[in-house]
Amino acid sequence: MRFYSTNKKVPSVSFKEAVIKGLPDDNGLFMPEIIPHFSDEFLRKLPQLTFQEIAFESAKLIIEDEISENELLSIIEGAFNFDVPLRNVHDNIHVLELFHGPTLAFKDFGARFMARVMGHFLKSDAKEINILVATSGDTGSAVAQGFLGVEGIKVTLLYPKGKVSKIQEQQLTTLGQNVTALEVGGTFDDCQHLVKTAFLDQELNKKLNLSSANSINIARLLPQSFYYTYAHSKLSDTSGNTYFCVPSGNLGNLCGGLLAKKMGVPIAGFIAASNANNIVPEFFRTLEFSPRASVQTISNAMDVGNPSNFSRLLDIYDHDYQRIIADIKGISFNDDQTRALITEVYEQHNYLMCPHTAIGYGGLKHFLNPGDSGIFISTAHPCKFIDVVEPLISEKIEIPLRLQKIIKQEKQAISMTKEFANFKSFLLENN
Repeated sequence: MRFYSTNKKVPSVSFKEAVIKGLPDDNGLFMPEIIPHFSDEFLRKLPQLTFQEIAFESAKLIIEDEISENELLSIIEGAFNFDVPLRNVHDNIHVLELFHGPTLAFKDFGARFMARVMGHFLKSDAKEINILVATSGDTGSAVAQGFLGVEGIKVTLLYPKGKVSKIQEQQLTTLGQNVTALEVGGTFDDCQHLVKTAFLDQELNKKLNLSSANSINIARLLPQSFYYTYAHSKLSDTSGNTYFCVPSGNLGNLCGGLLAKKMGVPIAGFIAASNANNIVPEFFRTLEFSPRASVQTISNAMDVGNPSNFSRLLDIYDHDYQRIIADIKGISFNDDQTRALITEVYEQHNYLMCPHTAIGYGGLKHFLNPGDSGIFISTAHPCKFIDVVEPLISEKIEIPLRLQKIIKQEKQAISMTKEFANFKSFLLENN
């Protein structure tokens, strides 16, 4: 399989090149030249397959022979060694809990898979890779854990100062070893701009081997399709259509679902649910994409004003806006509405949600028709947003032991302005 840039201004590359490079030279995003279709036999037997079996068959179709089947199976079994439960919340509404990995967030799926894939490819290379990651919270900790101690890889995390939760910040800044955290005076969009600009800087690319671990990396996107296929298979015996509601920021998670649908999973449609940064829902309503500066909310991982994966969304649909709005609806919730959803679901259904998950529930409840089934994506354990959630339910949230240990560790972060010149100087001086 070859991978092209969504901007279509540079030659296509192999899967290995797409993963290691992260971002094409024309500032597009890598996509497979052909999105393969699952066989009818595979789709029929889906309900009998484990998550790992589904992941293996899905990855094999796109990666083809660049990784041997034995090695690919080993990568998948190592990356996804935790539960992926689908729970019924009430009536025809279900939640897919993606927070059972090491960092208690859905980012573990992409980060752990990519770390193992990249480690596999680097076995035969003598060069050191410098991974740059912009994070609004959970991406950074998942990538840091995934690459911690991996030989031949340095990781630099950029996060917006004062705009991630305390627990998220501790996860980002306490690891050390080959992981460096930069506390940027700005927004997530500023962090993302620094990373993208670095990939286009000729001097940096001449001196450093740069790669990305954000959802702009194809190895982060691919595993996000696996859990949509898996979750849909668990509701295959229910009546009506099945819809997914995805808390949406940078759109990597939504594009993972769109990829699964294009590969043949009979998903009826999607709901992209956002917070006050409602650029994407506005697009579905007006068909005009209008990026702008992000604003801070209690669902901080979705505080994105210019989602990078929007170009992938357009690419999947060949820029056919009518097909896009036929498959995807958009909705947004402000902080007060998000708090109300957390309280409502806990009091009425005894299910506790983080602020991002609550927005997913709200979007599904708003659009789901009687007789159809719906799944909303739970992106993070509610304990990661303890300052928001505990006052709403007037109860203490138990913090898992692995997070309790992190909270007590000393923060190690380097302050950084949002000016690219400062970031570039840091990279050149520290590599």
